[in-house]
Amino acid sequence: MSLQDSGIPEPQGDGPAGPRPAPEAARRGRPRSEAVEQAIFDAVAGLLEEGVPLAELSIERIARTAGVGKATIYRRWPGKEELFVELLRSLEPEDPVLTGTSVRDDLVMLLETLRQRGLAKRSSALLHNVFSQMHAYPKLWDAYQDTVIEPRRRLGMDTVRRGMELGEIRDDLDVEFVNDLFIGPLLLRTVIRPGATLEPGLAERVVDAVLAGLRPRP
Repeated sequence: MSLQDSGIPEPQGDGPAGPRPAPEAARRGRPRSEAVEQAIFDAVAGLLEEGVPLAELSIERIARTAGVGKATIYRRWPGKEELFVELLRSLEPEDPVLTGTSVRDDLVMLLETLRQRGLAKRSSALLHNVFSQMHAYPKLWDAYQDTVIEPRRRLGMDTVRRGMELGEIRDDLDVEFVNDLFIGPLLLRTVIRPGATLEPGLAERVVDAVLAGLRPRP
């Protein structure tokens, strides 16, 4: 039986009601333990794999499963939405490091990352489970959009903008629209048609086909 269930007040420093260290203080304190964070991630993943809905995954339950105090979690994440987003990022392929030497090659790298993420979602029951529930939790979905999707989208638009400046892509079109032309086929096959093929070489074919139609006019 937990302290909360027994009616005994919990220690003030070990929960959302108690004082939490300021971000600056947390950074100056002891370094983050990768082993502790992995134990927390494993606890969340295990609960989700057991079929526990996102709505029932409280910080208290996660902490109990991971064998840590709630304060340990709150020192790392403001709430469970941020914890879930970081867990999702840890399960996905890492964002590419663009070389900047070739607009075409950078676009291929970006689309190849999308392809790999699509494959990851198909092969991971955990990812599929979480993403199927995320839309029902606006705060979680917004956090994922702000911290994961938007930075990737800006990276794509920066690459398209560089292509326009270098004369490799026509510059009379909206940058965001052009970026959508590149990522559209991958999103179609990973979101709208989840059973469509994501074969090797798809990123190169999409980039080359779109670039052929976006060459600057004479």
